[in-house]
Amino acid sequence: MPNGEAVVEELGLGLDRLAEHTYRLMLAEPDITVDGLAERTGSGSAEVRAAMDRLAALSLLRAPADGGDPTLVVDPEYGLEALLSSQQAELLEHQHRIERNRAAATALIAKFAHLHVPRTHPDLEHLGDLEAVRARLAEVTANVGDELLAFCPGGAQTEDNLEASKPLDAGLLERGVRIRTLYVDSVRHHAPSVAYAKWLNARGGQTRTVAALPLRMIIADREMALVPVNPENSAEGAVLMRGPGTVAALCALFDHLWITGTPLIEALPGVGDDLGRQEREVLRLLAQGLTDEAVAVRLGVSLRTTRRVTAKLMDRLGAKSRFQAGLRAGELGLL
Repeated sequence: MPNGEAVVEELGLGLDRLAEHTYRLMLAEPDITVDGLAERTGSGSAEVRAAMDRLAALSLLRAPADGGDPTLVVDPEYGLEALLSSQQAELLEHQHRIERNRAAATALIAKFAHLHVPRTHPDLEHLGDLEAVRARLAEVTANVGDELLAFCPGGAQTEDNLEASKPLDAGLLERGVRIRTLYVDSVRHHAPSVAYAKWLNARGGQTRTVAALPLRMIIADREMALVPVNPENSAEGAVLMRGPGTVAALCALFDHLWITGTPLIEALPGVGDDLGRQEREVLRLLAQGLTDEAVAVRLGVSLRTTRRVTAKLMDRLGAKSRFQAGLRAGELGLL
């Protein structure tokens, strides 16, 4: 492969110097020996073999059929895709850690906001008691236009509270507001909560559960968030936040937990009824952020076929982007 060395040089692999040099040489000269690599790189044979082991761990080299040393170099079209996918996964995990840290800091700020934030702060509104919280919450939900997100920790609510929330939720859903609610796993054993989730799901709302939630929270249109002053005692009031940075951090926390949550009620028949295995796999790969080219390679189909399937799935899911289609599929339990 005469162009192998140039291809790798342009990409920049993020490997250590010896491993990258070894890979370039093996691409350019597939029959080169370990001794030859040692001579060309100015390293010892043991160091070259260790570098080859690192390349094999990244799927850039593979063992021959007889089980010998991993001296068969993998085509960059496939080997580099696996390496870059691994690096992308590491980056996403790092971003998730940052988001979780931001959310934890935001929750701490909210908890002590009443101690040091002026009541007239433009991005923070302090609500001193339950009556004030309820009144402000009613106003916020009445004016929500697109999306309402909620954390509901503390286990199951009373049946009366669930019934009382139905008229408000029904009105929002009829207006086209998207409602997503996260509960803790224990509500799965509470019949009224499950019944309410079925009622909500039948009207387009969505509910999921996770093992634990950090605090009670409501986010309206990703523009404002209502959190308790003291997560351990809601009677102490709440803070309504409008600061873009703070709200974005709380939205990131919600999105992360939502993705990891389990649907309380499985998706209703509809969008995913006739999805084949290939279409579901395309959705899964789109949710991971892979390009059409990478999806085509993974599935062993042409780029044209991948784009056709992707466009069809985006249309069925009402998604405006490929990544949004993957996320939407996850929300509907199609993955």
